[in-house]
Amino acid sequence: MILVAGDAELVLAPEHGGAIASWRIASIDIMRPGFGSSVRDQACYPLVPFSNRVAGGAFTFCGQRHALPKTLGPWAIHGAGWQSHWEMAGNEMVLDYRGGVLWPFAFRAEQIFDLTPRALSVTLRLTNRHTADAPAAIGLHPFFNRAPTTNLQFTAQSVWHNDADMIPETRTAVPPAWDFTSPRVPDTPIDNCFLNWGGRVTISQPDHTLHMSAEAVFRHLVVYCPPERDVMAIEPVSNMNDGLNRMDDPDSGIAILPPGGVLEGRITMDVQM
Repeated sequence: MILVAGDAELVLAPEHGGAIASWRIASIDIMRPGFGSSVRDQACYPLVPFSNRVAGGAFTFCGQRHALPKTLGPWAIHGAGWQSHWEMAGNEMVLDYRGGVLWPFAFRAEQIFDLTPRALSVTLRLTNRHTADAPAAIGLHPFFNRAPTTNLQFTAQSVWHNDADMIPETRTAVPPAWDFTSPRVPDTPIDNCFLNWGGRVTISQPDHTLHMSAEAVFRHLVVYCPPERDVMAIEPVSNMNDGLNRMDDPDSGIAILPPGGVLEGRITMDVQM
């Protein structure tokens, strides 16, 4: 499915986990374009009904232990949406998940795309279709090219430091190496979750600048800058990493939705050429 607005083109891949395959403006790749058949090779994919890792691939809710498939190393990661086939409905992608091995609770997930010649907005909506309360979170996982001169800018109140298994261990003020209050090149390896980041990120590329804004539900920002790779992921998410195992923490970001309850948020990316 291809959406077009002026010289902007958005290629959607509902069959690949509800992913965005590419977003280009006047032949310039705004997101890192997809390059393979794996969902994780695409430009962007949805994170529903949770984002990032779940320690041990299991969590407890209402006194019941739920095991999830370990989809990356020893962890469950990024929910069920990216492992499912979505359906197109106009400018929306929809997933009706009945509950099963990927996630024990039924839900309906929607991605609504609003493309203009110089902007893309994505509204994420998750509705609890389970017969009782269920935990829920939403997020987006866009990849961006990282050139030697790419600058990143955002503010955050704190950041989680991970243990050897990449599970959050301690939270501190943002250290100088990860402080992007002033724009600078992200030249230090990062795979961490920032809290209360203000909902705004600027990515300055050699040929364009992208301003990302996210509604307040996305309190957390996961920044992934792997060493020796020309890519980075800047992920607005509602839950902290391993939030399913920390639901008693007021900063976990995991919502408890009643039957029919809805969790919704909008992320907008504006481009200056």
